[in-house]
Amino acid sequence: MSAGETAETPQLTAVSYRILLIEDDPGDALLVEEYLADTSLSVELQWAQTLADGMASVGRRVPDCVLLDLHLPDASGTGAVTRLQNACPAAAIIVLTGLAEARAGIEAVASGAQDYLVKGSVSGELLDRAVRYAVHRKQAERTAAELRVNQHRAQENSRLERSLLPVPMLGGTSVTPTSCYLPGREGALLAGDFLDVVETPDGTVHAVIGDVSGHGPDEAGIGVCLRIAWRTLILGGHRGSDLLALMEQILVAERTYSAMFATVATLSLEPRGRRLDVTLAGHDTPLLIEAGKAEPLPAPGGVALGLIPGIADWRTARLDLPPEAALLLYTDGLTEGHTGPGNGRLGTEGLISIIENAPEPQGQPLIDHLTTVTRELDAGRHLDDVAILLLTQRP
Repeated sequence: MSAGETAETPQLTAVSYRILLIEDDPGDALLVEEYLADTSLSVELQWAQTLADGMASVGRRVPDCVLLDLHLPDASGTGAVTRLQNACPAAAIIVLTGLAEARAGIEAVASGAQDYLVKGSVSGELLDRAVRYAVHRKQAERTAAELRVNQHRAQENSRLERSLLPVPMLGGTSVTPTSCYLPGREGALLAGDFLDVVETPDGTVHAVIGDVSGHGPDEAGIGVCLRIAWRTLILGGHRGSDLLALMEQILVAERTYSAMFATVATLSLEPRGRRLDVTLAGHDTPLLIEAGKAEPLPAPGGVALGLIPGIADWRTARLDLPPEAALLLYTDGLTEGHTGPGNGRLGTEGLISIIENAPEPQGQPLIDHLTTVTRELDAGRHLDDVAILLLTQRP
């Protein structure tokens, strides 16, 4: 411990700073250099006699701090601060004023400088503290500004994602849709899973559920693209294999990498609710729920969209439905979770068991029961996107 230091006196750690001095008076510049020599700062000092020369040097290498005289041959006052900020927004600025110019220093700080020093009152200790605080203050300002920008961007992204979520197009149908959409990505509203429900003018209710491979924003974008394409094609009169072939063309054209594919289940329920057309492309078979019991619909499978482009092996199953039956469409995020600490997975049979043991096997209570029980069983081991669509026929 050196003379004059006590246990309560913190020793300043040597920190390296790049400092640009813009001062036209060589005598004042020499004084500043001497003051810096008396600090604990490790300094790389550069001197410019005009604002133009200083701004030119800033373009070559950005300083941590600029000591700026307010009276230069080519600039003066707060205008010099503004011009320097525009040229070097990352640097902290400390203005140097005369004894009678305290007001000018305050105005410079109001214009964006981090601090001001009166030339006749500068010391090594004061300059040391001013440089440290100015640089730290500038860093805090930039961090706060970046945080505001990120928050604004996050709010915009949320509004955008929310606007892309589906709104069912239904008229006077006797079918009630209940859905659940849970992206696996933290903080996201959209995922690669997608679902939608549309009623066409003839009273037929059409539904789709799908799952794009992968879990990032690219997959979420493709999921939205496929959902909107499906809705457009349904309204345009396309059905079954023809519909899926067109969706596959869109997927192949829009996907960001060639290995991306999507599983899809689409169905059409006739107005009286007694006849159903189901077409599957690599997707889990929807479940028929009646009187608290559930079973997979007897529909043939087909290859996922984009997996083998052009094969078009999808076949539509036409089925008769019992009265007051419900249909459950879901993505594999609901069934691929674990059932405990071991390696066992829920699967379709496990899902059917959960449905049959549900206190109220219909509507929103059933959806809530499915998501709650499956997530409790998995205990966070398998975070995947989940989409569920329940279609219930009203009596």
